[in-house]
Amino acid sequence: MIDREGNQSTELVHADVGAEGASAAALGPSATIVDVSGANPHSELLEALPGAAFRVAKRGFDIVAAVIGLTAFGLMLPVIALAIKLDSPGSVFYAQERIGINRRRNRQGPASGSEDRRKVLHPGRPFRIFKLRSMARDAEKNGPQWATTGDMRVTRVGRFLRKTRLDELPQLWNVLRGDMSLIGPRPERLCFIRQLENDVPFYHDRLLVKPGLTGLAQVRNGYDEDLDGVKRKVDYDRRYIQNCGPLLEAGILVETVRVVIKGEGAK
Repeated sequence: MIDREGNQSTELVHADVGAEGASAAALGPSATIVDVSGANPHSELLEALPGAAFRVAKRGFDIVAAVIGLTAFGLMLPVIALAIKLDSPGSVFYAQERIGINRRRNRQGPASGSEDRRKVLHPGRPFRIFKLRSMARDAEKNGPQWATTGDMRVTRVGRFLRKTRLDELPQLWNVLRGDMSLIGPRPERLCFIRQLENDVPFYHDRLLVKPGLTGLAQVRNGYDEDLDGVKRKVDYDRRYIQNCGPLLEAGILVETVRVVIKGEGAK
């Protein structure tokens, strides 16, 4: 019961959870703040990428969390699916292509001609993201557009799903598959990346790591509604990459629980 991606609602950052004024303790007193207006950031961020031991531990945690989360989600799904179908016509799930990690930028040495060609086509690895439908079936009849506060395209059940972030739980399957991590920058659609990459400094830096279900930008910046919001998001994403580690990951998880309980940032 998955619709084709072209018939579904689009949000610039559909799952971002807002938490303005959240404590800076998660970054720690020794955290390095990256200025997105600086020059030549690629080398510093590549050098800041976490080592193999942390990546293995992070992947292990992702698998355990995804299995537990999907099990709980499976128990809730019959009731959620019935509510979605009774509320509005359309599918229960939808799938949409997003852009993930750009592993080519992590490689050393000059890229080959074929790699350069692939990079032009996709700035990162494309994959299909899964969500519960929270908008009307014809939400994109006028083309892709950003979600806004009080968006009229959101259904009644959809508002509840967004407020509780239940609409994002199917992405645990993407986490289990390895397309995403539990924590990281939110994955974006190619059409929006092409719109933003020339207007937002260092936008592609957020593709240096796997996209996440939640992240520093999600709990600090909330949803994006304008270009300034996107710039702040990229700044937070670069801070996350620069300071990635167990303490920061734990802090983001705590902040995520808080904003979900309070229902902050929902649209």
